[in-house]
Amino acid sequence: MTTTTYDIHVKGYEALIAPYAIKEEIPLTPQATETVIKGRQTIQNIIDGKDRRMMAIVGPCSIHDSTAALEYAERLLDINEKVKNTLLLVMRVYFEKPRTNVGWKGLINDPFMDGSCDIQEGLRLARKLLRDIVHMGMPVATEILEPITPQYIAGLISWAAIGARTTESQTHREMASGLSMPVGFKNHTNGDLDIALNAMQAACAPQTFLGIDQQGVSCVVRTTGNPYGHLVLRGGEHPNYDPVSIAEATGKLDAKNLPKAIVVDCSHGNSGKKFQGQAFVWKSVLSQRIEGNESLVGMMLESNLKEGSQKLTEDLSCLKYGVSITDECISWETTEQLLLLANERLSAEG
Repeated sequence: MTTTTYDIHVKGYEALIAPYAIKEEIPLTPQATETVIKGRQTIQNIIDGKDRRMMAIVGPCSIHDSTAALEYAERLLDINEKVKNTLLLVMRVYFEKPRTNVGWKGLINDPFMDGSCDIQEGLRLARKLLRDIVHMGMPVATEILEPITPQYIAGLISWAAIGARTTESQTHREMASGLSMPVGFKNHTNGDLDIALNAMQAACAPQTFLGIDQQGVSCVVRTTGNPYGHLVLRGGEHPNYDPVSIAEATGKLDAKNLPKAIVVDCSHGNSGKKFQGQAFVWKSVLSQRIEGNESLVGMMLESNLKEGSQKLTEDLSCLKYGVSITDECISWETTEQLLLLANERLSAEG
């Protein structure tokens, strides 16, 4: 009979590198710092209506190959010169994946994709990749899933998402209130909007909660509140990018005196989780914006070098380069076509 009342199901503990130490190990360059700050300010201006460009958050569903991610970033930078007058391009660089039950949790949790879960190395790889991309001049977006990781990587992020599975979480609402960048809250997986609206209200208020400081020491965190929370529509049991759904969302935002700024996720519930559907959603939202719906401030695409997805197998040498190992993505060629289309139509509007 055991006499222990704690750690019954814990195998062990491993001390984690302190946030300040990894920042010293992988510091921001002046160019990277400028990219992050400028990206955040521009997104804030778009949400406030001071910048009439649309935000386009595009990139892989999740990052599992740094080399492919850097190639994608280079391509995005090249096309940015063609669309920068109408679109603010922000690259999706997602490292943490929420799982409905079990599965690969992302590069930070399991960087070698073999179940070894070397989180120390995952944090290093994530920070280095983010640093390299923003140093190139491309602002980045990510989903914040674990409440500890922001101390390690948040200083490189220009836009953050709280996902459909965590928007209802008090922990994530409190965390968002202290984040330094605009935060998009997704509607629930069943399509419920009120959960996201409540999250926005909580995040814009001052909060007090438990966290860690730059030394990695447990502490009480007190925040001022984040005024740049906004709504992300990702569909649910039914798509919610159509004009009626957008009008409903705008009305609810107005009733709660929240920013009438909506980002539409062209994937997930809005595309039926099929990559072929993303282009249709993109074009529909673009048309609504051109027809005068100023509440539509941005769109998201799950995009990779090549279309579709592949299953993660034990033999990593079998993985195809540039193909997602999580959700289906559109190809780079399709992404380029959609970005150029948006630029052409928005230019004509202006």
